[in-house]
Amino acid sequence: MNDIKLVVAKNISKLRTENGMTQLELAERLNYSDKAVSKWEHADSMPDISVLVEISQLFNVSLDYIVNPEHQKSEKKLPGNVGRTKHNRLIITGISIMLVWFIVVCVFVSLLILNIKHGWILFLYAVVISSIVWLVFNSIWFDSRRNYLIVTLLMWSLLTCIHITFLTIGINIWPVYILGIPGQLIILLCSFLRARPKKQINNKAEETC
Repeated sequence: MNDIKLVVAKNISKLRTENGMTQLELAERLNYSDKAVSKWEHADSMPDISVLVEISQLFNVSLDYIVNPEHQKSEKKLPGNVGRTKHNRLIITGISIMLVWFIVVCVFVSLLILNIKHGWILFLYAVVISSIVWLVFNSIWFDSRRNYLIVTLLMWSLLTCIHITFLTIGINIWPVYILGIPGQLIILLCSFLRARPKKQINNKAEETC
């Protein structure tokens, strides 16, 4: 039993690292805690068969690949598939953000041609819009913990936009930044919240495996 634990531990760790995933990211994909994944990779416990099937589907390999100490090249159907997916998602996110800035630059140039003042403020709003785009993609595809950083950027850039916009018409509303203090505290406190894993394994059962 210990031999199969070591084999599974080695193969899970290898598949995860080859596909550029952290233990936390793998845990979130499987709806387990990162501690459970760490136990699997250190052969302290072994996931049940249903989880092994999920892992094989996630990394697009056969179940035999996970439980076998030696692999033929043909066993692994699409090596790096998850890694490529993550890479493509990063590219899509980057393109989407760059598209925001491209549109803003086009509008800014148009305003320059029309000799309209204060067009540079558009770049401040571009930061706000880019933060929203980043937040959406990060929530769907990436580490949700990064959302706290993105929301912080979004909040302060929005407050800056409001302040600068009013300055252009001769009104200084610098106290608007005071709103950011309780807002930042709320974001900070929320960052300490820990989501409970959807699936819970009986720890005693795992330890006896």
